Amino acid sequence: MLRRTIIRAALPVLAVVAAIPSFGQAPPMFAPGQLDSLVARIALYPDPLLAQILAAATYPGDIPAAAQWADQHHYLTGQALANAITQDQVPWDPSVQALLPFPSVLDMMNSDMNWTTNLGNAFLAQQQDVMDAVQRQRALASRYGYLRTNGQIMVGAGPYITIMPVNPAFVVVPYYDPAVVFLAPRPGFQVALGIRFGFGVTIGGFFGPWGWGPGAIRFDWGAHAVFLNNERWGRTWVNRATYVHPYPAIHRPAPGMARAVEGHQLEARSPAERNAAKQGQKPPRETHKPERR
Repeated sequence: MLRRTIIRAALPVLAVVAAIPSFGQAPPMFAPGQLDSLVARIALYPDPLLAQILAAATYPGDIPAAAQWADQHHYLTGQALANAITQDQVPWDPSVQALLPFPSVLDMMNSDMNWTTNLGNAFLAQQQDVMDAVQRQRALASRYGYLRTNGQIMVGAGPYITIMPVNPAFVVVPYYDPAVVFLAPRPGFQVALGIRFGFGVTIGGFFGPWGWGPGAIRFDWGAHAVFLNNERWGRTWVNRATYVHPYPAIHRPAPGMARAVEGHQLEARSPAERNAAKQGQKPPRETHKPERR
C-alpha cells in the first residue's frame, strides 16, 4: 500500500561523485567526432528542452536525486507540481529543477551518468563546439529526410536549423535511434518512421519561475549563445565554482539547511509509463493519479 513517508530514501550520488572533476583540473577537450557522439541522442530535441538539458548536465551531482524526486512525484502536474517543488525546498540548481516536469528526461540522464557528466563538461569547456556539433547532427537528419516540420515541431532552415514546439505549452520528447537518423536510409526504409513524437509534457505558466515561457529558453545559434530564464547562460569551466545564473523567483536553500518534511505521497511511475516515454509512444502526457492525503 502506498503511504506517506517522512523518511527520504538515500540519494544515489556516491557513484557520481568520483566522475565529477575537481575545480582545479584542466578543462577537457573533446574532438568534433566525440562531440557529435555526445550530442547525438538529444540533438533533435526541441530547442528549449535541449538548452535546459545542456545546462542541467553541468550539475551532474544534482541529477540522481532530482531524477528520483521527479519519478516519485510524477503524478503531480501544473500548479500542484510547481507548488511541490517549492514546498519541498529541493536543493538542486534551478537549471536542474526546470527538468522536474520531465521525469523521463532526468531518468535518461541518470541512467548514463558517464554520458551526462561528459556532456556537461563539454558544455562548460566548449560551448561553441557543442552547439556546432548539434547543428552538424541536425543537418544530417534533415539531409536524409528524417527531420521535418510536423504537427508537434517546427523545423527552421538555414543558416541554422532550429526545432521549436508547435505549441509552446506542450514540449515533445522525441524518440529516435542515432544509429539510424544520422545515416542515409537503407532502401525501402520509411524515413517518416525514424523519429517518434508521440510523447510530451505540458508546460504552462506555472513553471515561469524556472524560465519556461515564450522565448525565455532559447539559442542564438549565430552568436553561440544560450538563454535560460531570458538571461544569457554564462557558466563556464573557469567560473563553474562561483557562477550563479539569475532565477530571481527561485528561493535557493542555504547550504546545509534542513529541508521541510516531505508532504506529498511518493509514487513511482509504472512500467507502462516508463516504456511510453522511452519509446516515444502515446499516451503523449505523463499518466497521473489524483494526490491522496
